[in-house]
Amino acid sequence: MIDEGAAISDDDGLHAKLATAMAGADTALAAADLLCRACVQLFRVDGASVSLTHDGSTQGTFGSSGDLSRRLDELQFTFGEGPCLDAVRHGQPILVADLRDPAETRWPAFAGALVRSGINAVFALPVTIASKPIGALDLFRRSAGGLGEPALTGGLLAAELAALPLMDLMSSGLDWDTALQGGDGWEQLASLSRVEVYQATGMLIGALDVGPTEALLLLRAYAFAHDMTATDAAWAIVEGRLSLDPGDWLGPGRHREEPG
Repeated sequence: MIDEGAAISDDDGLHAKLATAMAGADTALAAADLLCRACVQLFRVDGASVSLTHDGSTQGTFGSSGDLSRRLDELQFTFGEGPCLDAVRHGQPILVADLRDPAETRWPAFAGALVRSGINAVFALPVTIASKPIGALDLFRRSAGGLGEPALTGGLLAAELAALPLMDLMSSGLDWDTALQGGDGWEQLASLSRVEVYQATGMLIGALDVGPTEALLLLRAYAFAHDMTATDAAWAIVEGRLSLDPGDWLGPGRHREEPG
């Protein structure tokens, strides 16, 4: 166990502490969870998660320090914006010390949801495999304030370590895009896929006669309007708790055309 009172020290010592925290995990997902919990203890943040991305959207939460961090990652998927996506897009850390700062205008929907959840600072550090950003280590803090140079250095080390359990899952010779399509050793990553979202959008496509992109936009819009995550809304559709009547989703002036 990591001493919560231990100061952030030299890079080698910090690397050893993070690696030790991951040791003994019986699965790659468990190792990622342990790494996130170590980040919370060492860097004086209130939450940490490892988010994976693909084609400009979050793919799933690979590791987290707890339920709140996992939900915050879900919000990035729901709103289609957030620090993880920007960190992957630009290949560099995204550091926001105060989400309430009037000059901070990024991610209006996501940032608002974070503030309502009691989070006021967020930091995303790219996780790379073969020099390609495939996700980010997201660090959350309830109080506003910068991460600080020692914690930033440590966070970058943790982001490097986050790639190791991912590489353990990858079959030899597979690049990231190919791996996401399946392959030996990827059963754990498959569990991250938001299957309920794909099922729900498929049901919307069939009921509303819309394309996949519009179906996902409608799902996200419903989630936003009802203070839900996209996953929450998807489960409501899949379980039959939401009507799929076109009038409820498409609004006046739009309806599904009946064949004739």
